[in-house]
Amino acid sequence: MSKVSYYTEEGLKKLRDELNYLKDVERPKASQAIADARDKGDLSENAEYDAAKEAQGMLEMKISKMEETLANARIIDESQLDTSKVLALSKVKIKNQTNSMEMTYILVAESEANLAAGKISVNSPIGKGLLGKSVGDVAEIQVPSGIMKFEILEISR
Repeated sequence: MSKVSYYTEEGLKKLRDELNYLKDVERPKASQAIADARDKGDLSENAEYDAAKEAQGMLEMKISKMEETLANARIIDESQLDTSKVLALSKVKIKNQTNSMEMTYILVAESEANLAAGKISVNSPIGKGLLGKSVGDVAEIQVPSGIMKFEILEISR
């Protein structure tokens, strides 16, 4: 069973561009590497040929997985999202109740997550813990180091 994943317009475009690059650039390179290795003679003792075939297999597997992801991808219309609760694509300002540190995160699909850019996956422990919460709620989130408590200060798009 395939899993539906939600993306922003930008995230889906990035995924499509990467898939096109793999198909249009990397696939021909892999085929050429196999052809070059084949030209070097005896295939039974040609490690270069075996490595090229394995690399091609890995590339095809990656392409197949990306095609499946794209087939099950849905774009989220940000204008239709409710800002009273934390949902995918919500920009959430939270306060750690242990050290009073405030952070702002955007909850995104797993493939778009980038902590340095302030984007966390909705499938991460913190992302899951924040989903469905409203301003003023305290989310108790189980993390490897114990339970963290975050107060929801603000929700926006």
